[in-house]
Amino acid sequence: MVRVNLHDWIDELSDVLDVDLEVDEALVLDIARVAAHGVARPAAPLTTFLLGWAAGSRALDPPGLEALAARVQRLADGWDRPATAPDPDDVDDDVPDDSTVDHSADTFDD
Repeated sequence: MVRVNLHDWIDELSDVLDVDLEVDEALVLDIARVAAHGVARPAAPLTTFLLGWAAGSRALDPPGLEALAARVQRLADGWDRPATAPDPDDVDDDVPDDSTVDHSADTFDD
């Protein structure tokens, strides 16, 4: 495997993506490592993507990003739900059968 200079990669990638920002690669790599080891390997890129998305959508400054990353790290560090565990937010309530109700006059706001 050929070693690369991450700073050069980040500079070139930023040019391709047309973004002008400073990246704290140590922070991103730490979050990826914690997610990979504490949750599952595929969680690493998903976690860093979502962290970046959240930071960008909120226009976070570096201290804000670090605070958000700390919350993500605490979540990943404490993650103990096995892959086969049901999602606690999923509700398995019976859905009422309203197939006999005429909804043709119902209106909906967009």
